[in-house]
Amino acid sequence: MNDIKPQAAPARLAVAVLLSQLLQRLDHSPMSVGAEQYRSVVRHLAEELEQLNGDAALPRLLDSFPATAELYENLNYRHAGLCRSPMEPALGAELQARQVIERVMRTAA
Repeated sequence: MNDIKPQAAPARLAVAVLLSQLLQRLDHSPMSVGAEQYRSVVRHLAEELEQLNGDAALPRLLDSFPATAELYENLNYRHAGLCRSPMEPALGAELQARQVIERVMRTAA
């Protein structure tokens, strides 16, 4: 995690890396964080992520900062669903839910 450092990041990623680090700190802060401050960081980071869409370095940034990856996934959910979530657990959960629903339907009938 956090294997992209601001000084090592390409210039086009510098702001996104700094905002990602800040979001990560805010998410894990033991002290409460002001809602407006949090929204401001998320809004600016979302703008940076939009500019980086399709950039070859974007996956590395997302792999380095889980909070940023979650934001990216939420921003793109309407197009791609949980595009960065592992498929195995999601598929397993779907199959389990289907089995439970079928069992309940058989019991109710």
